[in-house]
Amino acid sequence: MTNRTLLLTGASRGIGHATVKSFQAAGWRVLTVSRTAFDSRCPWHAGDTDHFQGDLADPAARGDLVARVRKALGGTGLGAIVNNAGISPKGERGTRMGIAATADEVWHQVLNVNLIGPAALMRDLMPELQQAQGCVVNVGSIVGSRVHPFAGAAYACSKAALAALTREAAAEFGPRGIRTNMVTPGEIETEILSPGTEEITRTIPLRRLGQSEEVARVVLFLCSPEASYVNGASIDVNGGQHV
Repeated sequence: MTNRTLLLTGASRGIGHATVKSFQAAGWRVLTVSRTAFDSRCPWHAGDTDHFQGDLADPAARGDLVARVRKALGGTGLGAIVNNAGISPKGERGTRMGIAATADEVWHQVLNVNLIGPAALMRDLMPELQQAQGCVVNVGSIVGSRVHPFAGAAYACSKAALAALTREAAAEFGPRGIRTNMVTPGEIETEILSPGTEEITRTIPLRRLGQSEEVARVVLFLCSPEASYVNGASIDVNGGQHV
């Protein structure tokens, strides 16, 4: 995997930040994307040159982002895209937003970031992926297949659709040598946990929250030669919460 390049969206915290560290430790060059500028306090030596600020919800911004990524690659191809960026809007005081409480503009924003953004990156950077015989990993969620006490309707629908996008891409891009898979995390301990999440651990067979590093290691596996015949798969990373 030495000298391969990863493009990672949603890199500023949680699973994204852990994924940066895992891939760098494995010898990958990591290009990161987030809505915020690179924070100089982050202990990452390549942040000034390999971080791109961009809004995946804005089609014009996506086009500019792709152009900048292509320039950074310098014709070397793209080893992997990890579509990790996602938004999960909340109501007042962090309440869950059901269908009745979700306005049109919220639906549009969530779907643009969580679904259309990943599809557009895969489409626009397909030549670079094919050149490197690369792969795509979409970061879904357990809420894509069940109602959740904290995640809202728009977020859940976007993650269910992301699973369908993964299947479609696996079938369409597979003949080009591009593998597409998905990880579906459950309750992962990050700085943005909703109040009451700890109580859910009583229903998880492993009786604990997951760590971002545990998701990142599965993502790295799916991008490695060890997963060379894994295509169109969805791997649950939730301590058995789905059983």
